Amino acid sequence: QVQLVESGGGLVQAGGSLRLSCAASGIAFSLYTIGWYRQAPGKERELVATISSSSSTNYADSVKGRFTISRDNAKNTVYLQMNSLKFEDTAVYYCKAERTTSDGRRILYWGQGTQVTVSS
Repeated sequence: QVQLVESGGGLVQAGGSLRLSCAASGIAFSLYTIGWYRQAPGKERELVATISSSSSTNYADSVKGRFTISRDNAKNTVYLQMNSLKFEDTAVYYCKAERTTSDGRRILYWGQGTQVTVSS
């Protein structure tokens, strides 16, 4: 059974920091690109950051220079270090694991999400 479990969310003041974790089980973790996404009330889910199987990273412009994504394949875990948090970072944060197989099938899994609330 595949599970992605996010943790580390909470309430923080603007300017503060949080570190989110996404722990995976049931998949060949090192083969997957892992992404963090977020969804604020009344808004669509948006990409925050991704890290590929080769540890190449990509960030949304809104978080560049403030957030850092990293992975520890030995622990099957991806982290999102969030610094200088702003009120507009408030959202439910989800992680997604995705890969394309050698025969072209796209496989993806989502976690259940963790709430991040930034008070102004």
